[in-house]
Amino acid sequence: MTESLKHTIKILEKVSFSKDLFIKEVTKAIDLLLPYEIDQLKEWILNFTKNKSDFKEVLNYV
Repeated sequence: MTESLKHTIKILEKVSFSKDLFIKEVTKAIDLLLPYEIDQLKEWILNFTKNKSDFKEVLNYV
């Protein structure tokens, strides 16, 4: 896992109290990360949101 992906995940964990902020940060991350990092981020989001039904739509932004 790259440093930029680790940083992105750290930010997403901090803003996970708000779905709107989470989506905003995911959108920013997509612009900055490399394609293979985006794939890793998708996997992380799937695992992170599996118990948060209101966050399922986040994957539409990835």
